[in-house]
Amino acid sequence: MTQLIYSGAFAFIVSVFLTPVLIRRFSAEGIGQEIREEGPKSHLRKRGTPTMGGIAIIAGILVGYFGSHLIGYLQTGAGPSASGLLVLFLTLSMGALGFADDFIKLYKGRNLGLNKTAKLLGQLAASLVFGVLLLQFPNASGITPGSTNLSFTRDITTWNLAPGPAWIGMIVFMVFVFIVIAAWTNAVNLTDGLDGLAAGAVALLLGTYTAIAFWQFRNSCDVAIGAGCYDVRDPLDIGILAAAGLGGCLGFLWWNAAPAKIFMGDTGSLALGGLIAGLSFVTKTELLMVIIGFIFVLEVASVAIQIAAFQTTGKRPFRMAPIHHHFEAKGWAETTVVVRFWLLAGIFNILGSAIFYSDWLAQSGVLR
Repeated sequence: MTQLIYSGAFAFIVSVFLTPVLIRRFSAEGIGQEIREEGPKSHLRKRGTPTMGGIAIIAGILVGYFGSHLIGYLQTGAGPSASGLLVLFLTLSMGALGFADDFIKLYKGRNLGLNKTAKLLGQLAASLVFGVLLLQFPNASGITPGSTNLSFTRDITTWNLAPGPAWIGMIVFMVFVFIVIAAWTNAVNLTDGLDGLAAGAVALLLGTYTAIAFWQFRNSCDVAIGAGCYDVRDPLDIGILAAAGLGGCLGFLWWNAAPAKIFMGDTGSLALGGLIAGLSFVTKTELLMVIIGFIFVLEVASVAIQIAAFQTTGKRPFRMAPIHHHFEAKGWAETTVVVRFWLLAGIFNILGSAIFYSDWLAQSGVLR
């Protein structure tokens, strides 16, 4: 438990103090966010606001995670685990992809940054490496960081995503891994359109997953095999990484809340999307993540519906997409939209947590 606290605290301190350094540096260089003309007119005043603040979030995650493990190593001799390092790899890979996109837009003067093909190839490469490694590194009990089974609150043993011959099953599984990673990275990226919206919503989700991972650790089959125990590799380490992400987001949110002094950019949004996707695999809660992170699903769905409706009927169901801009276009103040979306995010985090805990109660025999 103390390692979770250390991780979150270290990450918060690094993020909250590094972010203003980035603000001063980018402001001095005249490097700021470009605002799309087709977006809400009220956002034009934000033109020139420093971006790439995701650097501070990633730095906080790294210091929080490894700093906590340094203390743990000195006390117990235990270090980072395969599961934690694997999710960290995905987080950093997506962050690097976002950094390249931001760098091209800001330093090379190209409004669009990386083209769609380059982003797709970057996501695909990271997904392939992550997907292969998910099924490696079995512990003493033979449990790997991930499995080929679809999962809700735990693996659904009757739903294997790698059916048939091994090579066909591996291809199907890799496609699934890629879809999940691409979906979550793009979802967080689309949500990052209002001051503090994405950082706050991700912080709520990571707080929930810190608790879920710690509960899996307390009820791990490696500790004591019993009804309701979890076959999850390295749950405590997963919680430490989630806590680091939580601290990094909160430290950044201090400066990103309205009126934002800095934006996270693709550096931050893609990294956090990768972290969310990775956590869903190693905690074996891919479907539960859809509920807990429903606010991000809603943002993606609104864009998909807007495009599909316009292409088929020539009409737009929303005044603007993603959906947070729809409410701005209706006259809601930006802070009103953000706070209400945070409330919705909190509700779905509570709902997902209740489902997770209810499953444990049922599996452990408490509810009969």
